[in-house]
Amino acid sequence: MREASLNCWHCGENLKGVPLPLGRREECPGCAASLHVCRLCEFYDTNTSKDCREPVADEVNDKEAANFCDYFRPRGGLSGSDDGSAARSRAKLAALFDGPSADAGGRDASGLSPEEAARQKLDAMFGGGKEN
Repeated sequence: MREASLNCWHCGENLKGVPLPLGRREECPGCAASLHVCRLCEFYDTNTSKDCREPVADEVNDKEAANFCDYFRPRGGLSGSDDGSAARSRAKLAALFDGPSADAGGRDASGLSPEEAARQKLDAMFGGGKEN
């Protein structure tokens, strides 16, 4: 069975020379980021309560700071740069909430100013501003 490599959660540097188990004060040799942190733990999951899949672990507020969690297990195969899915998700959210991008004059692709575009959206949402 091949063991997954352990990489820094912050910079992505390979932690091959770092002794295991990771101590609370262990730091990345490349960027000096703490390694005994939630972000490097196999239980870290932003889709769960307290961002942790371990149900009895105490909550840690700062997921990037060294902690004393007894359930910590380093997760192998991490890289400081993600596969792009987070960036794609952020771009989709920006497009959803920010609307179309504006040109240098502040007008969007339809030629409307941000105020005009907002007014048009409100009118469409609430019946076009027509009196009942």
